[in-house]
Amino acid sequence: MLKQRVITALVLAPLMLGGIFLLPLNEFGIFVGVIATVAAWEWANMSGITHAFGRMLYAAMVALALFATSQLLKQEPSYQSFFLAIAGGWWLLALLFVLRYPNLTPVWSSMAARSFIGFCVLIPMWVGFMYLKQSAHSSLLILYLMFLIWGADTGAYFAGKRWGKSKLAPQVSPGKSWAGFWGGLATALFVSLVFAYYCHSAIKPLDTGSFISLIVISAITMFSSVLGELLESMFKRFRGIKDSSALLPGHGGVMDRIDSMSAAVPVFAGLLLLFQWSLA
Repeated sequence: MLKQRVITALVLAPLMLGGIFLLPLNEFGIFVGVIATVAAWEWANMSGITHAFGRMLYAAMVALALFATSQLLKQEPSYQSFFLAIAGGWWLLALLFVLRYPNLTPVWSSMAARSFIGFCVLIPMWVGFMYLKQSAHSSLLILYLMFLIWGADTGAYFAGKRWGKSKLAPQVSPGKSWAGFWGGLATALFVSLVFAYYCHSAIKPLDTGSFISLIVISAITMFSSVLGELLESMFKRFRGIKDSSALLPGHGGVMDRIDSMSAAVPVFAGLLLLFQWSLA
């Protein structure tokens, strides 16, 4: 299993980094769109759509929605803020669903509701990536976000393994602990401090307000990444499956790899827009 995880990671990491650094805007949008479409195929199963044709149809509908969104944003780029605001509202609602699980299950348990939620998860993620790709020093911002998420996940793993007795959300994800949460937050804040120092010394001076804004944005983004994982875990638990699919040997499915990004990306982009924080 470990060998499979390592081999898969060695294949995926260069693809992701190549997509971030080498692809121009339109091709990057297609790249992220393909990832979101594959994740939609998996989300269909989590929604209760088990027939192969139904899952492919759902993925095609998400792909069509992504294309329509891209055309709309080309005509009215200002609509990005609308999509990101909707994403912020959705993830606040998702937090309520996770905190109240299983009490609020009747609200979202229908196939139609879960299918609709897939659009709320995947479309804003794509919009968030595109917002970042069009920002100043876009590759650096996206890479920072990746390190923030991966660093938090790594810190959470080791802190949880060492001190994780008190469970964070036992009914949703028994493996997560409060120790892991605080370990992930500490790691994320460390990554943000390193990033702030680099930006201050190599790109542009950061005043106190910009520095504090970055720390707040990073902390909320880390929290949202955990929420993204918990939401997917909640849907998988309700559906009675362990992984979103078996597409990635040793890693489960694509959705299992991007669950934290699905929340963190639009939240991070939305907060940058809200705080008017940029490297320009």
